Amino acid sequence: MTNDLKNIASTIRSRRTVKQFTNKNVDSDLILKAIDLARWAPNHHLTEPWHFYILNDSIIKKCIELIRVIVTEKKGEEIGNFKAENSKLIPGWLVVTSKLSESKLTQQEDYASVCCAIQNFSLYLTEAGLASKWSTGAITRDNRFYDLLSINTKSEVIVGLIWYGYPKQLPTQSRGKLDDILTVID
Repeated sequence: MTNDLKNIASTIRSRRTVKQFTNKNVDSDLILKAIDLARWAPNHHLTEPWHFYILNDSIIKKCIELIRVIVTEKKGEEIGNFKAENSKLIPGWLVVTSKLSESKLTQQEDYASVCCAIQNFSLYLTEAGLASKWSTGAITRDNRFYDLLSINTKSEVIVGLIWYGYPKQLPTQSRGKLDDILTVID
């Protein structure tokens, strides 16, 4: 295996979902480069179905309060406050959407493409020494979140809220045996 392939394999294996970040600022140019590379994900008929929303501090504060409200409604005030306080510790917030389509097949293909773009984004951050968490929590399905971000629910759907920053600690993980998930059809 060449060094380039070893490097790519190492980056893929070392990408982790991280929930705790340091308070070190993330260079905005780095995020723009990650988004630029994210959009090179495969997409059927070059639909480029993604849209990236980088959230600023004032919007993040409103999102944190919305998290408090949504979680409190579903799980009570104590958990709502806990989730909001934890959210305050996340340095970077990015929302990624997919265009909606009248065609069910196109919609499915576009959604898959946006997922690939999010993976590209995450892998670039990993290579740069950052980490991320791709959230599909209740806030991403709440119309109040769409309204807060001025996202039109008739033209796009949120695929993920991506939290990013420098990790406090990278968790370790393993995977099952390849043979358990592989079938070779002759």
